Amino acid sequence: MEAFAYVAAFLIAGILFLAIILTLAKWIRPNRPNVEKLSTYESGEAPMGNANIRFNPRFYLIALMFVLFEIELIFLFPWASVFHHPDLENASPTWSSYALVEMFIFIGILTLGLALAWVKGYLNWDKPIAPSLPNDSPIPDQAYQKIRDKYVSE
Repeated sequence: MEAFAYVAAFLIAGILFLAIILTLAKWIRPNRPNVEKLSTYESGEAPMGNANIRFNPRFYLIALMFVLFEIELIFLFPWASVFHHPDLENASPTWSSYALVEMFIFIGILTLGLALAWVKGYLNWDKPIAPSLPNDSPIPDQAYQKIRDKYVSE
């Protein structure tokens, strides 16, 4: 019970310290709001339009997949650093084979997740098709098509 008292004392001391520091900072700091300070900051540029626009949900899918595979690396590095540690191998002779199988299962599950995302088309980035505009040029369309064919075939 005494160990919990130490933890509680440190927790209360930390919360009090944080409250005192934040209150003191609020009293000391200058508070002079103006239009420039209250405006939206966009890398030094004047904001244009509304910031609440719709984004393509594929941005979020790609970002989530990036985070998923970054977390995979966070789990792989400590495992790789202790894989052939002599103390662990002396404690349990089957430890390294168990750890290897465990890591193959972990990577296999992540590979299945990547394959599922690939099959469902989450990794495909559909390019919008540009609408064809009417040609008001005196040059015939066949001339433009010859130029396109020439450079596409190269």
